[in-house]
Amino acid sequence: MSNKSRADRSLRKAVSEGDDSPLVSLCRPLSSVSCSDRVPTPSDSGNRLRHQVALLFSRTRVQAFAASAFLVAVPVFIQAPLVRLVPQVCLLTTAIWLLLGWKLLQKASTQLWGDLIIGFSWTWLAGAVYWGWFRWDPYVHLPIEALGLPIVLILLRYGKAKIGNYFYLGSLLGTAITDLYFYCVGLIPYWRALMVNPPEQAGVILHNALMRMETYQGVGSAIVLLSLLIMLGTIPLRSHSTRWWAFSGAVLSTILVDSLFFVAAIFA
Repeated sequence: MSNKSRADRSLRKAVSEGDDSPLVSLCRPLSSVSCSDRVPTPSDSGNRLRHQVALLFSRTRVQAFAASAFLVAVPVFIQAPLVRLVPQVCLLTTAIWLLLGWKLLQKASTQLWGDLIIGFSWTWLAGAVYWGWFRWDPYVHLPIEALGLPIVLILLRYGKAKIGNYFYLGSLLGTAITDLYFYCVGLIPYWRALMVNPPEQAGVILHNALMRMETYQGVGSAIVLLSLLIMLGTIPLRSHSTRWWAFSGAVLSTILVDSLFFVAAIFA
């Protein structure tokens, strides 16, 4: 047997036995190279990121947090114009929310969403009552927002709809802190003026309210109450309980809603 034949046989044997010497690595087929040996491409990074995001949102508590934030921030801009035009329809819609929540609550696959919608229905009810018939009186805003509180406490006493009820409590707490800011800074007269005067005067009223917010008292109160909201919204996130994440989502989204109204006042 020639020296060349012996060398070929030795090389084939080394490849089959997994020898990692540089020469053998060059001779190994491309298909035998593991995926970990490949240089990552931008598409690989994008797929990995999408997978991580999908994995994150597959967790029930993250879904509850995101849904709670959505249910506080987005419906405000739907209910506000609707309740001015047809307050009775907006009020009756509460029954539809309750029915939908109850139906979803009966199935294990949609139980989370049914639970949240039941809690959301109490905030919808309070918003319909206040903005439909009492919006010119800021002093009754918080008591009306608390209309669902007795029902929520009874449901919690019997362990029913915990996630939705914690969402409602977080939303109510955020509303209370926002109202406290209005009282501390003296914005109540501007609130009432905005409700009783024609829309053409809204720009002037919002501008005057903004000037009040830019005082030392306004800025100081905003810093203190914003810090309180952040603290109350982030501490429950240490828990692995879904209901506490729903509570946090409702509290923290209050900051977003308040910020949007602040931006509206600036542009006005």
